[in-house]
Amino acid sequence: MRRLLTVLSTAVLAAVGLTPVASAAGDGDIAAALATVPGLTVVKEDPAPAGYRFFELTFTQPADHRHPGGPKFEQRYTLLHRDFSAPTVAFTSGYNVSLSPNRSEPTRIVDGNQLSMEYRYFTPSRPQPADWSHDLTIWQAAADEHAAVQAFKKIYPGKWLATGGSKGGMTATYFRRFFPDDVNGTIPYVAPNDVIDPLDKYNRFLANVGDPACRASLKALQRDALKRRDELGALAADDAARKGYTFTTVGSIDESLEISVIDSYFAFWQYQPASACASIPRAGAPAADVWAWFEQVESLNTYSDQELEPFVPYYYQAAVQLGSPEAYDSYLRDLLRYPGTDVPSTFVPASVKLPRFDFLAMPDVDFWVKAHGRQLLFVYGSNDPWGAEPFELGYGSRDSYRYFVPGGNHGSTIAQLPAAQAAEATATIRRWAGLPAASSRSLASAAAPAAFPDFDANQVLADRPRL
Repeated sequence: MRRLLTVLSTAVLAAVGLTPVASAAGDGDIAAALATVPGLTVVKEDPAPAGYRFFELTFTQPADHRHPGGPKFEQRYTLLHRDFSAPTVAFTSGYNVSLSPNRSEPTRIVDGNQLSMEYRYFTPSRPQPADWSHDLTIWQAAADEHAAVQAFKKIYPGKWLATGGSKGGMTATYFRRFFPDDVNGTIPYVAPNDVIDPLDKYNRFLANVGDPACRASLKALQRDALKRRDELGALAADDAARKGYTFTTVGSIDESLEISVIDSYFAFWQYQPASACASIPRAGAPAADVWAWFEQVESLNTYSDQELEPFVPYYYQAAVQLGSPEAYDSYLRDLLRYPGTDVPSTFVPASVKLPRFDFLAMPDVDFWVKAHGRQLLFVYGSNDPWGAEPFELGYGSRDSYRYFVPGGNHGSTIAQLPAAQAAEATATIRRWAGLPAASSRSLASAAAPAAFPDFDANQVLADRPRL
């Protein structure tokens, strides 16, 4: 199972015909403003680039928003503050929150504030005791975001946007579906839309993606790896011993290896550039070379208990609401010892009980996007397997758009679109944020996040689950 703008100075603003945004709170202090938000705790303030302040926060949430008087938990947030009257972007990766002052692409485009949220059940943002079946649903997570945005609007009364990449893009879409009036625009990146499980479009995509010779090389390497599983298994065992890995959840190190080999094809197209086809080892290459390639694409120990543990909430949701692609493994069937196990439930510990799959959750969101969605801007990569079943705009969609980055993978961004499309998308986002269209000069600034860590918050990193 594979796992789902620099700050414009006053001089620059003047050069492009814009004026700096004045603070709505005058000379008010953001730390003092945060202290007025009920349920919010400032854990600490961390260093931030000039012109910004960066805070680690917790926010008290009900474990079950349908029973707000019941048990509570502390949800982890970060806030990158620029100006009280600047637009504000609600960001989530759908996983843990980053504790570095990174800016998502929409935040750079609007030069705004960013409130980043950890998804519930990703530790430490987990209720205790944990009632997975009642508390870990797409609606509950959307209600978390709703509560936070409403609380922070007391500090930031301007325009709001929501964004996220991959599972975070799905989260931003679900938030908009359940609370359509909370934000002025939603920008989901590489967000899958597995509408009807198990009807699957992913395998048809994988059978035709990229160059035929590259696909053939990948499949030949996979078959070779499964034929040499004892040799590669010994390397996996040595690696597991050094790192203290165990394999109770999936059952064995051999099963982990087999599923990793299956998933490597999907993972290659998800994360690697087309140029990486030249680096695929030939069948029969030295085991050390094959091991090193898998370490770059899909580690053969991906499904150890220790590697799985941080992402169990994702696998749980994939097993009960989100859905997932079926395994792309028909050409490997004669070599498989554990056929049918590459499914989300395999990666959820037995201690977490799985309710029956909710076949209505994804069709409901899909219908809403087509019939009622507004101010939605979806970005996909044409080579990304997760774009095989994208969100589609329909007869009722209003002021909404969808773009595909040519040759793009799971890290696709607006900046990678053809220039005319990138300018169009950027102008749309700025319009939603109540800002004038950007000049080419300010577009260039938005694409170059100098003084911030070298990390794009929309990119789902390869050490995370497939999604």
